[in-house]
Amino acid sequence: MLWLDAFTRHLNGLTAVRTVAWIEAIKGVLALLLASGALALLHRDLHGLALSVIGHAHLNPATKYPGIFLELADHFGDARIRMLAAGAAGYAVLHLIEAIGLFKEKTWAEVLAAGGTSIYIPFELLELSRFPSLVVLCVLAINIAIVWIMVSALWSKRKARTEVTVVKAQAQAPRIL
Repeated sequence: MLWLDAFTRHLNGLTAVRTVAWIEAIKGVLALLLASGALALLHRDLHGLALSVIGHAHLNPATKYPGIFLELADHFGDARIRMLAAGAAGYAVLHLIEAIGLFKEKTWAEVLAAGGTSIYIPFELLELSRFPSLVVLCVLAINIAIVWIMVSALWSKRKARTEVTVVKAQAQAPRIL
C-alpha cells in the first residue's frame, strides 16, 4: 500500500476527496441516464426492438445468445422496467448526495464513500479469483484507492480534532507559577 500512501500524499487530501466526489457524481449521472433510458422502454415492443438490435449486429436470431436476448425481451414487462428505473434512480440519488457531501467536506459523506465502496471489494476479489481480467483488476484497484483516500481523510480529520482539543485543554489549564 506504499504506492497508495504516496499517491494520497501527492494529491493533497482535499484534491483526493474531490476526485472521489467527481467519480461519485459521474456514477450518479450515469445511473440517471440508465433510469431514463429504462423509462423510455415503457410501452414499447421490446421483442421488435431486440430483433432490430440483433439484425443491426448481423446476428442470427436462431442461435444461442441472440435467442437468449430475445427470450429476455419477451419476459421483460413494464413492471420490471419500472423496478429497474426506480432502482437506478435511487442509486443515482445516493451517489449524487454522496458527491455533494464530499464536495462540501462532510464527514458523513466520507464515511458513506468508504463504507459503500468497501462493500464491493470482496465481490471483486471473488470475481478476480474466478475470472481474472485487467478490467476487474483495475476496478478493484480504483475501489481500494477510494477506500484508502476516504479513510486517510477521516483519519486526518480525527487527528486535527484531537490536536485542537489538546491545544484548548492546555489553554484552559491553570498555570502554576
